[in-house]
Amino acid sequence: MSLYAGFDLGGTQLKYGLLDERNNLVFKDKAATPPTIKAMVGLFRELWEDLRAKKRKTIKAVGFGIPGIFSLKKQRTIQSPNIPELDNFNVHGAVARFIEVPFWLDNDANMAAYGEYRCGAGKSVRDMILLTLGTGVGSGIIIDGKLLHGQCGFAAEMGHIVVNPEGERCNCGSRGCLETEASAGPIIRNYSRLTRTDETLTAEKIAARAKHGDEAARKSFERAAYYLGIGLGTAINLLNPEKILLGGGVMTSGELLLPRAAAEARRRSYQASFDCCSIERASLGNDAGLMGAASWAKDQLLEQGKAQIP
Repeated sequence: MSLYAGFDLGGTQLKYGLLDERNNLVFKDKAATPPTIKAMVGLFRELWEDLRAKKRKTIKAVGFGIPGIFSLKKQRTIQSPNIPELDNFNVHGAVARFIEVPFWLDNDANMAAYGEYRCGAGKSVRDMILLTLGTGVGSGIIIDGKLLHGQCGFAAEMGHIVVNPEGERCNCGSRGCLETEASAGPIIRNYSRLTRTDETLTAEKIAARAKHGDEAARKSFERAAYYLGIGLGTAINLLNPEKILLGGGVMTSGELLLPRAAAEARRRSYQASFDCCSIERASLGNDAGLMGAASWAKDQLLEQGKAQIP
């Protein structure tokens, strides 16, 4: 049986696993993301050698999801807001020293989108968008069954479309991005402003309060849903997708966001385009990235084999 490995590198955790030929997840695990690039590469090597020892001669390809603006041409991360040590680091060259099977690297949100497309809630569609709402807003776009990369590999950064021109400054350098208005941070920020509290909070705690009738908590989610809806309406008009999937930690409180965001998207988009797009919750949770990376590697290997046939 052939297996395909996937690694999903995040700011706090490295998730990894194996898919079989039918894209079934047969193994998964996670480890804490090391603080230095040297330790990070060392962890990749250690986990890879462990996988090879367990599944010797059966792992045919490997995929990596790397956070940040990843250059397909240079095969390195140009900028990674959550892991600055990755900035301009040649990840491809580093892992090529010890991975002896074909491997591919791409942006982590792209890999999560590909995971939902091949293994999850986007399995039956050809045109879809995945938005992950967590500490930030990640996104990946599938057009006619293929990942949208753009000229250099930087496409599909929906978290950095401007939805509030006078909004908060974003880490990308712009102002009022979807990420500064609809991720966990803005929900916490707006709740703190409304209640004038300095207590340590999470979006999950605020969601629990909203469900128990806390008016400030409810308004915080309504504001996030409003700006999320603007972003979704823009995407619907621009790309006419069949499906938009919403994932990430903030979506554990999905009923506070999804209906209001969908209603705002309806107001912001052409009726015909909205009517042929479904907006749903993603299905793979934290496994989307590693499953996408593994299935991406499998599909790239198959494409490579077809290209070599005379």
